[in-house]
Amino acid sequence: MQKKTNTLTKEDITRYTITFWKIVIGCIAFGIILLFSVGLGLFGELPSFRDLENPKSNLASEVISDDGEVLGTYFVQNRSNVRYDQISPHVINALIATEDIRFYSHSGIDFRRTFSILFYNLIGKKQGGSTITQQLALNMFQEEGRARNPFKRFIQKLQEWIIAIKLERNYTKEEIITMYLNTVDFGSYNSFGIKAAARTYFDTTQDKLTADQAAVLVGMLKGTYIYSPIRNPENALKRRNTVLSNMHNANFLSDAETAELQAKPLILKLNPTSHNEGLAAYFRGFLKKDIQRIFKEQKIAKADGTPYDLDRDGLKIYTTINSKMQRYAEEAQRQYIRELQVQFVKQFKGRNPFKFEEADMVIEQAVKRSDRYRVLKEENLTESEIWENFRKPVKMTVFSWNKKGSKDTTISPLDSIKYYKLILRNAVMSMESSGQNAGYIRAWVGGINYEYFKYDQVKMGARQVGSTAKPFTYAAAINAGYSPCYKEPNEPITINGWTPRAHKPIPGYITLKTALAHSENWVTARVMNHVGPTAVSTLTKKMGITTNVPNYESICLGSFDATLFDMVGAYSVFVNHGIWNEPTYLLRIEDKNGTLIYEQSRKVVEALNPQTAYVMTDMLKAVVQQGTGMRLRGPKYRIMNPVGGKTGTTQNNSDGWFIGITPQLVTGVWTGAEDRAIHFLSMNQGEGANSALPVFALYMKKVYADPSLHYSKGDFEPPPGGLNITINCDAYAPKPATDSTATAAPPAEDPKP
Repeated sequence: MQKKTNTLTKEDITRYTITFWKIVIGCIAFGIILLFSVGLGLFGELPSFRDLENPKSNLASEVISDDGEVLGTYFVQNRSNVRYDQISPHVINALIATEDIRFYSHSGIDFRRTFSILFYNLIGKKQGGSTITQQLALNMFQEEGRARNPFKRFIQKLQEWIIAIKLERNYTKEEIITMYLNTVDFGSYNSFGIKAAARTYFDTTQDKLTADQAAVLVGMLKGTYIYSPIRNPENALKRRNTVLSNMHNANFLSDAETAELQAKPLILKLNPTSHNEGLAAYFRGFLKKDIQRIFKEQKIAKADGTPYDLDRDGLKIYTTINSKMQRYAEEAQRQYIRELQVQFVKQFKGRNPFKFEEADMVIEQAVKRSDRYRVLKEENLTESEIWENFRKPVKMTVFSWNKKGSKDTTISPLDSIKYYKLILRNAVMSMESSGQNAGYIRAWVGGINYEYFKYDQVKMGARQVGSTAKPFTYAAAINAGYSPCYKEPNEPITINGWTPRAHKPIPGYITLKTALAHSENWVTARVMNHVGPTAVSTLTKKMGITTNVPNYESICLGSFDATLFDMVGAYSVFVNHGIWNEPTYLLRIEDKNGTLIYEQSRKVVEALNPQTAYVMTDMLKAVVQQGTGMRLRGPKYRIMNPVGGKTGTTQNNSDGWFIGITPQLVTGVWTGAEDRAIHFLSMNQGEGANSALPVFALYMKKVYADPSLHYSKGDFEPPPGGLNITINCDAYAPKPATDSTATAAPPAEDPKP
């Protein structure tokens, strides 16, 4: 039987050809319609030209010191923009050699690479085909990231193509590569952008990255986890060497350079950034809330009416803080409070620190304020079950004064609360006291560790001020015409039923100057009795104390509460010839384009007579020369230049204060436990001269040792026109007889109003 052959007729070939071209044309038409639909935004809105000019990237806002250092950032993604000329050429070369070798020759889409990638993927060699411009489009305009659904990813790829072409039309190649490096995610520690990555992994700036460092960072872009130099150092090393080979193949590195760099070990210098780390953490925490308040009250918003977001809008926040002085203040605090903590704990050896009347209430309140209690309460546990949970030991990390700042331990949550109750807190604030920058805050240390103790003791925490309030009473007296050489009997006194106590009083009649120098309570009370509590309260408020200062007699001994912020501002009045300058920490705020959006105005008040102010400065110098502040001149600190100040110790040694003045700076220090019921047992340890003054001393030694700060050791300037009040009390001493027959002259009458 004859076989039947399958031969194509001419009609068949024509029909198949037409069908084939119909399919091809149909696919092309479908692709064009689909691409056109994507361009119209039918599958999701595409960015407009305005959006391209102002891409929505989570840009960190920077807090900048007066000397130009970035103190820290506010961020959702820790990202800061840099210019093209601020990026190391090694980074750019590594990126182009590895991610897009034809970057400078394509117009956003590398079709040659795209079709070759399709071939490789078909044979099982999976590769990425996105250009740098396409990757930028994905990073900047696809908030949901790379889609997992194949159809959505296909649509997303078309969107990338359209956006990439728009980017190429509107930006130069240098601008595109800069935007890419400013937006790309470098993995660990929330490092977005080349600036953050350079700081995080190598503790350097982006312009100083070497070729091998650049290769590590660019290598991570293929997979931030699998090629992380922290989590997978072996993979990172291999990937780095691959990138170096790519740079060699692209003629960016010679044979010798490549071999040398590939032989180097992986060297990191980690400097992770978080909101809890870096300089001035307490200041930055307070400042953020204050800026949000300012924006709300003054209705400061973006051009489209939406509010500024400090975590996303890349604002530049310029402050008065000096980075060096801030560092010196933090170092001084760590150096001394670590020692003081040892003294504090040692005094309780063999004793129960919580054996006081209100101890149970203090502990119970702390338990109920804790996050653990809140969570257990939300789980509907009973009170007895919650307390049982608090008594059960668990593994936890707690604050420690060791170098790490923490320690791992097994302890019950209840015992951890008691542990923290025995941790001393401390705050420091230093401010310019005179000159054109009077009122500028140079250092702000709100606590001992922001990660564990968020409460800011500079501006938020008001504590009883003790004897640091006495200068306000003496200033009221000098204003009323009393001389610093006026003498009062240092004897007990009762005023309207109130009888102050005294600690080791100097017997006899003493001058007001001596009384302030030695912090004598009885004489201070007598002065208060002369001028009246209303005069003292009024003057105290006029000098910048914003908390309640009732017109009671006891305010002369500091029975009221005030913040360190206010007290430092008030003492600056003495140095600045009676002028109060509002303590200033914020100068101006600019948006990401450098446009000014807020500028701080300064408030100035004439609070005190210039003559009175200078007399008080001299009296405060006497505190250091002969009184409770003499430790500054002792062998340990030896601060011999003109310095004044006042120590303060509150009831039961709960609070220790020292506020020191120099011709150009006023610096305040406070020390105490979280609860006033927990305190030093002896006054020798708890007094301000021991618990606060040493921090001031260590800080000032560091400041004076730094010639770049230009703080002189000269004396305080007298008021304009000179001083017309006698401050040398020796001038009132009895004069000796001129001959043997003459009778002794009577003592000169003490000057008084």
